Amino acid sequence: MVSRTVRKTLAVIGAASLVGALALANPAQASSNNNSVRKLTKAVTLGGVLRHEIAFQAIGSLSGGNRGSGLAGYDRSADYVATLLRLAGYQVTRQPFPFNYFEEFGSSFEQISPNPTVYEEGVTYSLADYAGSGDVTAEVVPVDLALTPPRASTSGCEPADFTAAVVDKVVLLQRGGCPFGQKVMTAEAAGAAAVILMNQGDGTPEANPDRYSLLLPTLGAPVGIPAVGVSYATGEGFANTPGTVVRITADTTSEVRQTENVIAESRGGDPRNVVMAGAHLDSEPDTVGINDNGSGSAALLEVALQMAKTKTPNKTRFAWWGAEEANLIGSTFYVNSLTPEQQADITLYLNFDMIASANYILGVYDGDNSAGEGSPAGPPGSAEIEAVFQDFFADRGLPTRAADFTGRSDYGPFIAAGVNIPAGGLFTGAEVHKTAQDVADYGGVEGEQYDPCYHDPCDSLFPVRNGADAALYAELDRQYDMLGNLNLEALDVNSDAMATAMLTFALDTSSIPERTTAAAARTAGPFYIGKEGSI
Repeated sequence: MVSRTVRKTLAVIGAASLVGALALANPAQASSNNNSVRKLTKAVTLGGVLRHEIAFQAIGSLSGGNRGSGLAGYDRSADYVATLLRLAGYQVTRQPFPFNYFEEFGSSFEQISPNPTVYEEGVTYSLADYAGSGDVTAEVVPVDLALTPPRASTSGCEPADFTAAVVDKVVLLQRGGCPFGQKVMTAEAAGAAAVILMNQGDGTPEANPDRYSLLLPTLGAPVGIPAVGVSYATGEGFANTPGTVVRITADTTSEVRQTENVIAESRGGDPRNVVMAGAHLDSEPDTVGINDNGSGSAALLEVALQMAKTKTPNKTRFAWWGAEEANLIGSTFYVNSLTPEQQADITLYLNFDMIASANYILGVYDGDNSAGEGSPAGPPGSAEIEAVFQDFFADRGLPTRAADFTGRSDYGPFIAAGVNIPAGGLFTGAEVHKTAQDVADYGGVEGEQYDPCYHDPCDSLFPVRNGADAALYAELDRQYDMLGNLNLEALDVNSDAMATAMLTFALDTSSIPERTTAAAARTAGPFYIGKEGSI
């Protein structure tokens, strides 16, 4: 159960500063005797992990209720992690990189004439990710549409598609031929005031429903004008009604910002046999992200601190990634910054993203694709990583679920790398709904999301709940030991599983097959990630 000290601390956390958060953490002194799985899992306690979760909540509360990359809450979280790791004796690197930042504060879309119509976001229109701000009322001008089957559209892909008629107008563009961002940027360069992106309508609605339904466009990079997505039918209606006037409003921040990864490496161990683990440190811009991914970040930090004085034959490297929520930007930047020789030095990578979902399952990444669903098996060695986790849970009499290698988290760049770095890790579920079999194995509430607060402001130690949400969490509180949006039973056992896998491989990677490409890429000398504070 959560201690009285923790609950009392939570009661006053809103007044905490970063200095206060560091004081709250007060990590126990690591022991050089944490050199066995039994000793390390005893040292990695739920209380130790919660100290970091409390600090992340304090930082988020101090920073406008979020810890998103490009915002003060993330910078303070990175300061917190880096400071504790330096004090523990690690070689700490803060790796800066740019990324495309987007935050939506509100939007609207309506047809002014003829037939005034108000459209509903998420139902009949969608504001494009990375759309610019603006309030535009203008005539709709179709550009190079292909409304006759087979509708092989390249609408808006070339500057020649646009004439002077689009200046200060809302241009209507059709999916197909090039990325959405290219279409919108080309329209902006031609003088358009805003863009409507309609779905393509190729094939038949029965065979290709996703080519007719509401379009949810992502532009990939910031633009300076508003842009919305609509279904094929809505766009076709605009195209067939000359002189249609619409109003689009968008209140966004869409720009390039700087953020960073925090990387800590042991000073000893074989630099050509690196055992690496990571968790993304950022939250969505509208939440503290106490589960996604405060849980993985806090547990990884506690494991690293408790291993700080443990001498292992293999070098250990821990990473806290930035801008994961912006599409794995930090981990991708890191992997791409490595030479083939440096990639080859990483024997394996462990990933921990959401390990304390309120309505949890115990997911283990399916390294050997034994479930036969979704993505294929991971690179050679991934099955051996999976086996370590499976053995851990089996020893505790706990069932697991095969988590598909979808590439949705920071292991993606590692398994895609040219040297095929094997990977594994843990995941307790996000937006997928719990099944009857899940309830039989883990308890919880059937038909509800594994994390009912996934990408929501209620992913906090202080969630505001009412109505159905209040009833759901009352039931979860009855079944489990909960703290806000954290399932402490899942957090506790997964922290031990993380410690088990990390130390197991730090001591011995003989079960991981040698990669042919890695052997060819290796150099004679050791690799160090860089001077402290730079990369």
